[in-house]
Amino acid sequence: MHFEVPQFIDIEDKIVGPLTIKQFIFIAGGAGICFAIYFFLKNFIFTLILGAPFIALSLALAFYKPGGRPFILVLESAFWFFLKNKLYIWRKEPKKIKKGEEKEIDVVAQINVPKLSDSKLSDLGWSLDIKDKLEDNINNN
Repeated sequence: MHFEVPQFIDIEDKIVGPLTIKQFIFIAGGAGICFAIYFFLKNFIFTLILGAPFIALSLALAFYKPGGRPFILVLESAFWFFLKNKLYIWRKEPKKIKKGEEKEIDVVAQINVPKLSDSKLSDLGWSLDIKDKLEDNINNN
């Protein structure tokens, strides 16, 4: 038995001329807001000035896709970014040694790193920590 596999399932159907239904609704909403502004103000110049942001937003919602994502998802992400709590990652800062408290550091003792465990990952992390401290101490001197 032969079955046809649907092609182009990620492309929306063009319902209203060359526009999808979402694009048509976004553009119709922007045009409706501009018409309401014109209806209340009765001045074409003020309608253009006040309606320009709504026109730009409706065109961006209908056609602009930054990074291949619809603009409405970008707006949603920005909205939640500003509303939700942020997670701040703490980064360890090197200790600042005062001039009167300077200590001599044995560079040779820190270069010879003994093997502490069988885990290569923990050894690598430990050696990187030691290397960072060694470089900080050499730079401070």
